[in-house]
Amino acid sequence: MDLNIVCIPGDGIGPEIVTEAKKVLDAVAKAYGHNMNYKDILMGGASIDVHGIPLTDEAIADAKAADAVLMGSIGGNTSTSPWYKLPPEKRPEAGLLKIRKALNLFANLRPAVLYDELASACPLKEEISAKGFDMLIMRELTGGLYFGERKTEEVNGKLTAVDTLTYSEDEIRRIAIKGFDVAMKRRKKVTSVDKANVLDSSRLWRKIVEEVAKDYPEVTLEHMLVDNCAMQLVKDPAQFDVILTENMFGDILSDEASMVTGSIGMLSSASLNDTKFGLYEPSHGSAPDIAGKNIANPIATVLSAAMMLRYTFDLDKEADAIEAAVKKVLTDGYRTVDIMPQTEEEKKNMKQVGCSEMGDLLVSYIQ
Repeated sequence: MDLNIVCIPGDGIGPEIVTEAKKVLDAVAKAYGHNMNYKDILMGGASIDVHGIPLTDEAIADAKAADAVLMGSIGGNTSTSPWYKLPPEKRPEAGLLKIRKALNLFANLRPAVLYDELASACPLKEEISAKGFDMLIMRELTGGLYFGERKTEEVNGKLTAVDTLTYSEDEIRRIAIKGFDVAMKRRKKVTSVDKANVLDSSRLWRKIVEEVAKDYPEVTLEHMLVDNCAMQLVKDPAQFDVILTENMFGDILSDEASMVTGSIGMLSSASLNDTKFGLYEPSHGSAPDIAGKNIANPIATVLSAAMMLRYTFDLDKEADAIEAAVKKVLTDGYRTVDIMPQTEEEKKNMKQVGCSEMGDLLVSYIQ
């Protein structure tokens, strides 16, 4: 199978972690008889340095022509980088917003997994973390409060701000379909999160989700109010499989879910449109303070590449191979500096490795 992938190395540690992800993808391609075709494009600060803007129309055209996009990280130090003296629309992160809109990436997938080998990093009580968890938050990315009409004006002599939360049934239906499709590849459970006891938008959300659920009889659907969901994420995260929710709720809940894993360097993500196309990237930032030092953790980017194989190319066995290699490397005690244990006792059986060495280890397990 030919896989045509546009890569955006980006800024900071981005080039390092994308290099390791490519290395792992090449190992998978060799093992399973595929052909990886890569094309690198510039985005973020790297694009500003060359083109004066964070994303060019030519780069967007290249991304649209590919099957998928694999991205490192975008941005730099906001207090010292000259990029942040530019107007907001010309700063590195503006490129990310532009590409999301250009590619119609309305579905954001954020897995949150607690690996047994990293359980000590989990901030939850041991009796909770001992059960482990493996959830995925499916967040609607292009609608809702963040994209509604907004204004601030003087009313009766006082400044008044208005933000409008709007969802159409079509917007809800397409993200619900994505959520149920992903659940079919996992444990076949969807928790739809809303605020239907207060908001009309949530009542419509719940109605449409229930309609979509009828087409997926194998999937169990439950509804949960967002405040209860926030509580349940720290009380019993093991209960969740796919959490399906709107833009703002998803923004908040996905950050909460990432924190209870205790290891953001392990967290992948994907943004999908209404085809098989997707943009895949780690959940962490560009970490400019450690760029070029070969100490970054490439695992989140590698796991994002596994998501790409699973959701864009339907190559589940190949994705499983990458995920198994990650688990194996952790079981064997290899750690980048960000996931090294804190106590000397725990460190005894661990070996600290750099970014490129971690990539080499993952390749060796796949081979």
